Amino acid sequence: MAESEVCPSFQLGRPRYDQGSFRGRLRHFIDIIDPSTLFVSEKQLQANLKLLNDFKNGIVPPGVSDDQLWEAQKIKQAIIHPDTGEKIFMPFRMSGYVPFGTPIVSSNQTHWLNQSHNACVNYANRNATKPTPISKFLQGYVGAVTSAVSIAVGLNVLIEKAHRLNPATRMIIQRLVPFPAVASANICNVGLMRHSELSEGIDVLDNNGNVVGSSRIAARHAIMETAFTRVVLPMPIFVLPPIIMSYLERLRFLQKNRRLLLPIHSVVCLVTFGLSLPVAISLFPQMSQIEVSRLEPEIAMATDCKVVTYNKGL
Repeated sequence: MAESEVCPSFQLGRPRYDQGSFRGRLRHFIDIIDPSTLFVSEKQLQANLKLLNDFKNGIVPPGVSDDQLWEAQKIKQAIIHPDTGEKIFMPFRMSGYVPFGTPIVSSNQTHWLNQSHNACVNYANRNATKPTPISKFLQGYVGAVTSAVSIAVGLNVLIEKAHRLNPATRMIIQRLVPFPAVASANICNVGLMRHSELSEGIDVLDNNGNVVGSSRIAARHAIMETAFTRVVLPMPIFVLPPIIMSYLERLRFLQKNRRLLLPIHSVVCLVTFGLSLPVAISLFPQMSQIEVSRLEPEIAMATDCKVVTYNKGL
């Protein structure tokens, strides 16, 4: 493999990997969700931001490699919101989604906490080209958590009270219901936490990165794409841990040490969550593109570009 393939020449603001392919997006998002970025100190963050700013101004210190510049950009993208330029609170970063979310996911008694964490992650990683008043955030939070918890809990309660069903049928349905319940809850969560984008629109950019206008249609696409990733995300978490644990529970060692089942189950959930997250968010590029002809007429009149770009959010 050639050196240029191992480490391409650094381009400020451009992804290291091809975002036109799923493999490239997967490699990109594995960088973004790297938990090691959670341990980057404020001093290290500022040093990396200064390095990127120096590169922008053509003042790169001697001996700085492309690898160092890519690493600096990785740290910035993992910590700093691309629209606001502000630090994302650690538990709500994508790199913090797995470590902070796994203890919640591995428990079956924390619907409110799970959806609250999801709501904050959705809000913190939204398209933020338009300011969101605190009142709209609170409205979205209450609506998102209330609807999500109601769906998740309500469907399970209905099944538990379905006494007319025979035990075998009820057990099968109980195993199938959690996924559509969580998927529906996640869709509501994304939609309500980002509902202001639908009314305000989001900025769309031309080929030079200049804002062409604000589009509600692009906002709808951004929210739909993000919501779809939240449907895919829990799939492996519902399928793999039960299968893996069913095999592990047969081991003599674990049969004699039942107290180890819970921590092992948590580790299995952690690994599964860690694998499913990059796959889910790699379905679409963060900076998505859409044809101008599909947007509002005023957008088409404001640019000669056939395709514009927008921050889908994560």
